[in-house]
Amino acid sequence: MNYIAHIRESDKQIQTVEEHLLEAKRLAESYGEKIGVKYLAGLAGLLHDLGKYTTEFREYILEAVNNPDSSLKRGSVDHSTFGGKLLYELFHTGEKLDPYKAIMAEVVGNTIISHHSYLQDFLSPDLNSNYLNRVRDKELVEFEETKKQFFEHVMTENDFYKYVDKAVSELKDFLTKEQSKSYEEKLMFLTKFIFSALIDADRTNTRLFEENKTDEFSCTAGELFEIYYERLLSKINAFKMKTDANSHINILRSKMSEQCDKFAEKPSGIYTLSIPTGGGKTLASLRYALKHATLYNKKHIIYIVPYTTIIEQNAEEVRSILKDNVHILEHHSNVIEDTNEDDENQDGLMNEKQKLKLARDNWDSPIIFTTMVQFLNTFYAKGSRNIRRLHNVSESVIIFDEIQKVPVSCISLFNQAVNFLKTYCHASIILCTATQPALDFVEHKLDVDADAEIVENLDQVIKAFKRVEIVDKATEATFNNEKLAHFIDEKLKEVQSVLVILNTKSVVKKLYELLKVKQQEIPIFHLSTSMCAAHRNKILKEVRLHLHAGKQIICISTQLIEAGVDVSFDCVIRSLAGLDSIAQAAGRCNRHGEKEIQSVYIIDHEEENLDYLKEIKVGKQVSKKILIDIRHDHSKYGGDILSTQALNKYFKEFYTEFENDLNYFIPKLKKNMTELLTETKRRYSYHEAYCRNKGKKGLPLFLVNSYRTAAEQFHVIDDLTTSVIVPFEEGKEIIADLNSNGSIEDLTQLLRKAQYYTINLYHYELEQLDKQDGLISYLDGRIIALKEGAYSGEFGLDLENDSELGFTIF
Repeated sequence: MNYIAHIRESDKQIQTVEEHLLEAKRLAESYGEKIGVKYLAGLAGLLHDLGKYTTEFREYILEAVNNPDSSLKRGSVDHSTFGGKLLYELFHTGEKLDPYKAIMAEVVGNTIISHHSYLQDFLSPDLNSNYLNRVRDKELVEFEETKKQFFEHVMTENDFYKYVDKAVSELKDFLTKEQSKSYEEKLMFLTKFIFSALIDADRTNTRLFEENKTDEFSCTAGELFEIYYERLLSKINAFKMKTDANSHINILRSKMSEQCDKFAEKPSGIYTLSIPTGGGKTLASLRYALKHATLYNKKHIIYIVPYTTIIEQNAEEVRSILKDNVHILEHHSNVIEDTNEDDENQDGLMNEKQKLKLARDNWDSPIIFTTMVQFLNTFYAKGSRNIRRLHNVSESVIIFDEIQKVPVSCISLFNQAVNFLKTYCHASIILCTATQPALDFVEHKLDVDADAEIVENLDQVIKAFKRVEIVDKATEATFNNEKLAHFIDEKLKEVQSVLVILNTKSVVKKLYELLKVKQQEIPIFHLSTSMCAAHRNKILKEVRLHLHAGKQIICISTQLIEAGVDVSFDCVIRSLAGLDSIAQAAGRCNRHGEKEIQSVYIIDHEEENLDYLKEIKVGKQVSKKILIDIRHDHSKYGGDILSTQALNKYFKEFYTEFENDLNYFIPKLKKNMTELLTETKRRYSYHEAYCRNKGKKGLPLFLVNSYRTAAEQFHVIDDLTTSVIVPFEEGKEIIADLNSNGSIEDLTQLLRKAQYYTINLYHYELEQLDKQDGLISYLDGRIIALKEGAYSGEFGLDLENDSELGFTIF
């Protein structure tokens, strides 16, 4: 009798359990081998669908195919518990426990029982163990039969025990590495890595079967990186032939690019690249990445930026130089909301939900551009879509652009993830910014290498790159929009272009509307995160055309324009914020040193409400103190608000102010997330409470951490947001195409394209739009789109749902 893993939608072909388990094992092994856990990951693949070796599962899946209208509830059969229970019974029971085998059973068993949702808590806040409830306490009627079938058809009992011994040997090696880290921290990351390998192996094999494909062959990353490196050098040599190649700025850029090339020969580690704004950071870091990847056999180059704004710009620049549109992936945001929803009741057959799940979303491209939110979600957020990508972050060169923008609450979590990538995952990490934050000043320090800075004689380079003067207009008076509009008028008598950057969307919008009335002749542009990426990029193209033509222009924006957007204005006005933001704003003024020293004015805008923007509020307060210090003593901090001394002072004060928030405090639980994930059994408060309340010595497990609870509470942005597709230009066609019943590959391409046409909405905004009938959902509510009236060609999101989509900028 054939036991069934999946039935193909197109021709009703059967994939047997044996075929699926052995293929998932093979794929998981290949993913795990990257960090020396081939057999641990393979074991998860080997056992994950053991529960499909039951008559109950076979009957229900055949009934679902033969009688699709049957009332039989799909997925009512639990098949994910069996593999975890097998490991628990064989290696976690009896009087003489081998601790390493028992830990192996906990780590691998948790990934198996969780592969249709998210990792279980070993101990929950309610002092129950979801893990033990499944592997120890749950009765499985056909459990003995599944073992019999497995040892007969998949792997003999003797071979299985030999395989487990290899997995346990890997576990011992893993735990002896990096003595300064606790077992709990090491095992948390190991569990997540194996979970990632299992999820990707299971979904990849299922997708290949559904599409009737064998393994997909593609050019190796090493071959591509060699070709890319030669193309990049050709481009750099072409720059040297240009008439302005010997300009002061371009000579400096060329030197720093060459330093990156030389530095790439050093072993992988955590390094800093403190190129000043406008210093050619994207190409210099790409030069390092391509050479280092070639020399050290890296599989991916991953660019991680703070905002979606600059992904497309940077990716387009890299694409044009490397002459490749196929192997460069942009991952802006999750178009599909990831959840902890248990989808076991969907397994075996194909529907739209399953196609969404199987869509290629695993960062398997050689070059990837993504955001800090997506990076942190990969390690810490709920659902299986995020964590599926984790194993592909190993063996990579990872470029963090504007590293100072790591959200304060995530500093410790970020540092722990990056340290894991360095120590275990053979990753080389470059921290890029003009304003290096003090990430080694906090409790969970970043393991930055000695002599980490790539740029030589950094202080001299910063002085040589000076293109602007910071003018303090913030310490003696405040501005409102009326006064600011008048100030802009005055500046336009002296310069052609003015960029105004304010801290809140509402004040930006009001200033824009005020200037439109006052300035009838000069084009005024408005940018905010209420617009999708495609919309913002269209406006930025218009802005650049005006700047290149030397026409008069005003642009009003939120801080989204600061992080690497390649524009150069004659004059910038920045509302007071952190020194890092001021430095980034200054990078949008006289960016290429086209003119003599230009002015960047810092103002204090009295109409901005920063009560819900604590990081900006604190940054503003610390910056103001430093400005006052310099006003009183011009020699303080070298007389420069953006000097290395001023920035060091700023970050130390800033992080001290947030000392209690750096470990991701969860108000609801009154606990730090670092405790939920990595606290030792002896010191874990939930375990202490368990011992008191249950009157027992303790939970009979080596691990007692709360992985699922931590993931459910994790949001990079304080207020939970939801991605929504907007009907801007091609976004309309994408929304229409979501109704069609395409293949998994069609859906993959559609979702990737949809990223340019999404915005993130807060819960209250979703509720308001819902009341105004401004939303429409697709694929059982997994994807949400705006109706046309809810999106404006001028401002983006329209909460009143009464817009006409005409594209009016001025």
